[in-house]
Amino acid sequence: MTASRSETTRMTGPDGPGAEPGGPPLPGPGDDLLAALLDGMDAALCAFDADGVLTHWNREAERILGWPAEEAVGRHGFAGWAARAADAEDIQGRLMAVMDAPGRQVHEFALLRKDGGRVLVRTQSAAVWDADGAGAGVYCAFGEVHAQIDLERSIALSEALFEDGACGVVLVDVDLRPTVVNARAARALGAARASLLGRPLGELIAQGVEDLEGALQHVLSEGTPAGPVEVWVTLRTAEGERRRCWRNGFVRLSSPLAEEPVPLGVGWLFQDVTDQKCAEQEADRLRFRSSQLHRAACNAAEYEDPMEAVTCHLDYALAGFADHALVDLVVGERLVRAAATPSDAPGPTALVAGGGIPVRYPPGHPALQAVDRTGSVRASARGEGDGWARERQWPPDAAHALCVVLRSRGRTLGVLTFLRGPSRPAFERLDATYAESVASRVATATDLARLSP
Repeated sequence: MTASRSETTRMTGPDGPGAEPGGPPLPGPGDDLLAALLDGMDAALCAFDADGVLTHWNREAERILGWPAEEAVGRHGFAGWAARAADAEDIQGRLMAVMDAPGRQVHEFALLRKDGGRVLVRTQSAAVWDADGAGAGVYCAFGEVHAQIDLERSIALSEALFEDGACGVVLVDVDLRPTVVNARAARALGAARASLLGRPLGELIAQGVEDLEGALQHVLSEGTPAGPVEVWVTLRTAEGERRRCWRNGFVRLSSPLAEEPVPLGVGWLFQDVTDQKCAEQEADRLRFRSSQLHRAACNAAEYEDPMEAVTCHLDYALAGFADHALVDLVVGERLVRAAATPSDAPGPTALVAGGGIPVRYPPGHPALQAVDRTGSVRASARGEGDGWARERQWPPDAAHALCVVLRSRGRTLGVLTFLRGPSRPAFERLDATYAESVASRVATATDLARLSP
């Protein structure tokens, strides 16, 4: 805000510091300090004496209304220059009325710019008292209403987000430690809000923290990304580890008071989209598996040998589903290996030469359980190592198994076994449903092979 020479004259009076006898008063060091303080204010400021004469007018007031201090200081109120004639008396009366009331008063007025335009301003006014406690005047700070409303909206938005917004909100400092956490984010992270502040993210997130911290560091160095980023994380909670998918948005926070942008940290907003992502993945999986069943049926129909059709069905079924497939058929009281994928390397399913060999499964083997139950059986190594697969006569890299009975025309024809390695997840119930669909086609082809001469 600006204090002009005319302002200084009114502040010091004819006998003020630096005044020469018989000459105009000169500004003193205290007046220079006051002028500098007024010039440095972000708000427009004006002041009136007890008679309503304008005594102060700073640079921000000049910016908003266009009137320089030389033309503003010394005028009586706003009449005839900064307010319409019909409004001037009411504006002046409301501003000066603060001298008869305690505290501050807030008003909104329409003032005139020097170029003739109108500006709606919001004012805060308060009385100035002299040493004897008598009213010496009024000071008034004002700003454009739309700027005030923008500020109030920003504050209201911040408070709403940090109370319990529709998404988690975390402010992260330049050391990537949370400084402010809203209620939804605290629930998502599985800890109390106060306990999260200042803690490294690695103490809260077991897996995925590298991706998240990498995104935060990128925002600090490069700025706000163009769109949201999805990250899968595994959280450490009192109940154990939880795997979640977060859709994240980031904004770099910079100080508005610095001459050059200085990063204060990152505003991190996120939503838990785990259920949505799982549903999307399941839908994609179902579409792919349905497509594989259709393609397998179309290609298997071209084989003259029904057992070749069996290998065709299995090759299509293995894609994205399992690492190995075994077909064991019932021959008398035994199970005989009829087809299998290579045990030592990936490869297509092949028929066993020479009509197959008996397999010696120990009692309680999942394949035998599937035959006994006439249903599906799932099994996993659960950390037992290679011995688990060898004991069950499966390839040594097998860690998860799914055995499905082969049924056709009311008879059990054998067992279809799918195997996964340790890098894959265990078979789930939906996997068993898909395997049963494949088994029904394999059983039909196998039954047809037995009927063929």
